[in-house]
Order: sequence, then C-alpha cells, then structure tokens
Amino acid sequence: MTALSPATLGWLEHQGFTVTTPATWVEALTHGSYNGSGADAADYQRLEFLGDRVLGLSVASWLFHAGDAPEGKLSQRLNALVSGTTCARIARSIGVPQHIRLGKQARDDGGADSDKILGDVMEALIGACFIENGFDAAQAMIYRLWANELDGDVGKAKHPKSALQEWAAGNRRAPPLYEVTDRSGPDHAARFTVQVSVRNVGAAEATATSKGEAERLAAKAFLERFG
Repeated sequence: MTALSPATLGWLEHQGFTVTTPATWVEALTHGSYNGSGADAADYQRLEFLGDRVLGLSVASWLFHAGDAPEGKLSQRLNALVSGTTCARIARSIGVPQHIRLGKQARDDGGADSDKILGDVMEALIGACFIENGFDAAQAMIYRLWANELDGDVGKAKHPKSALQEWAAGNRRAPPLYEVTDRSGPDHAARFTVQVSVRNVGAAEATATSKGEAERLAAKAFLERFG
C-alpha cells in the first residue's frame, strides 16, 4: 500500500483535506516524471481530469447564484477563475510545491514552480477530495481556497486580447497579429515568448509558461504602451 510521508499527511490535514485512502493523495501529487513502480507509477492525470470538472461546476454554480450577470460575463469570470494561472496561484498559496513528487530532471528544470504542473496538481487534489469525500466536501474546499478570488476582481475586466481586438477595430487598424518568437525549456517547464503587433502602430512582447498566458501579457503590454 502506498504511504504518504508524515510531513505530507500533516500538510494535507492542515489544509483541511480528509485523508482516508493515502494512495489517492499520493497519485494526486505524483508527476509523470516520477520514477516509481507498481502503485507508485500512477500519476495525477486522471485525477486532474476529474478535478477540472468539479472545479468548473463548483465555480459556475457560485457565479450563477452570486448575482444576475449575463452569460457572457459569467463565462468571462469562469474562464479566469478556473484557469491554470489561477489554479497555480492557489497551489502556491497552500504550499503545494514542497509536496509534488517529481523526477530529478523535472525538479532540476524547475517543475515544482511550473504554472502548468502546479495548476494540474491543484485540480488533481480537487479530484482526490471528490473521490475521498464526495462533491459537497470538494465544493466546500474550493469555495474556501478560492474565497479571495471569487470575491475579488479576477475575470471582471475584459480579457486583454479581446480588449486589444476591439481597440484595433475601433481605431480602424488591422487585427492584432500574435507570433511565438521563442520557446525554451522542457515540455513540463516550457517558456513561451510571444510578440503581438498591429500594422503601422507597433509591437509588444511578453514571456510566460504557456502560449495563452504569454499572448495575454503581450496584449496587456501593447495596450499599456499604445492604447
């Protein structure tokens, strides 16, 4: 039977997770690069798949009951609140990086601080909570960990890419053009540099751990410079 280390078990319990089947939580914290065998070989991908759906439904329900915003605004906030960037931010806030099981190379490459990995593990922990304790417990945990995000401004402002698209149209400019100018690092800790340009106006560049986030940051930088 797979066992959790005392430190990780104590951390999970401190975070409010109820652990009854240790192997489920070990799986949620195990990256595909980890060199285990037998039960240890399972990684977090299946639990991540499940947790992603539990998170989406929980946040959608909260948003629906929180006010009377139209569908477009609800979708905008939902996408921001369940994004990999937000999940990674929550993961860091509760100390997930210290407990991820990574292979040596992945850890040396900075995998424990990768937005992609942290976001995936956060969703896997939600999936583990659902498997262990049911939907109500998982939803309550999400509402507790996401409290500041739900009550804050995440997703309320227009997405920078949409704002830039509208700015270009409103100023009778060509649509923004996004181009990946550099990609570095291994797949689990990749860095993307994206340049966005508008013909006869200028360009801006940004780097992030995903292509989508780099595009968002580049659009934001463009608007700050030229908008």
